[in-house]
Amino acid sequence: MRKFVLVLSLICIFAGYTELNAQLKIGFIDSDAIMDKLSDAQDAQKKLDALIAEWQEEMTKLENSWKAKFDDYEKRKLIMSDAKRVETEKELVKLEDEITNYRQKKFGVNGELFKNQEELMKPVQNKIFTAIQMIAEEEEFDYIFDRSGDIIFLFAKDEHDLTNKVLEKLQTQE
Repeated sequence: MRKFVLVLSLICIFAGYTELNAQLKIGFIDSDAIMDKLSDAQDAQKKLDALIAEWQEEMTKLENSWKAKFDDYEKRKLIMSDAKRVETEKELVKLEDEITNYRQKKFGVNGELFKNQEELMKPVQNKIFTAIQMIAEEEEFDYIFDRSGDIIFLFAKDEHDLTNKVLEKLQTQE
């Protein structure tokens, strides 16, 4: 009798669990695919790439200037006076500091790249998020995950992939 009650309890719990799962509607998107296909995102990325190329060019000039000065110093340091050698070493350290400061100013954690990326990509991200919200409300999804991020899917049915629907929604908004 106790086994019967235990088995019956487990069946009821399992049935309740499967019923609960049947009520949840879960979808996923691939934000990398959306960003690759969305023209606004491509335009923003091109602007960022142009800025990065410009800054990299300037970095290369600074580094080449330092390298030329260092090579000249290495060739002449044995014939330089102590005062001239100390002065040249200070100039090299100053150039190294300029390079470090420039790199930090442009590419650092709170650098111009981060700020420009935030400024250019925020409207695109908001547009995508709005499209996702609209689809979620229209089709009554409980959860929508992004599989291109840290969430790992071991299995996902393609029928739940909302990437194309988000792209379609974004295209109709343009």
